[in-house]
Amino acid sequence: MFDLIKKTVLTGVGLAAMTRDKIEELARELTEKGEISEKEGKELVDDLLEKSKEARKDLEAKVEDLVQKILGKMDLATEKDIAGLENRIKRLEQKETAENKEGMSE
Repeated sequence: MFDLIKKTVLTGVGLAAMTRDKIEELARELTEKGEISEKEGKELVDDLLEKSKEARKDLEAKVEDLVQKILGKMDLATEKDIAGLENRIKRLEQKETAENKEGMSE
């Protein structure tokens, strides 16, 4: 019965969105109804919290990967591209300043 409840919760609820309070509330309700023991309730809370943390990390990694793919397809300038352009502008400004000084001294 305990495993069935755990599997149902894992599949039926958005695990990544489960908070500690919700998990503890679920375990408390199941314990009060006599469907699981207090020990099983604690195990359920610990297990679901760990699974929730793992699911959240997995979801974050997938979202990050998706965002990177989308940004890559958008062909936007990267920080490296911008830094390169800033350096190029700086060199051109320095060159212009040097040429202006030479022109004034002639």
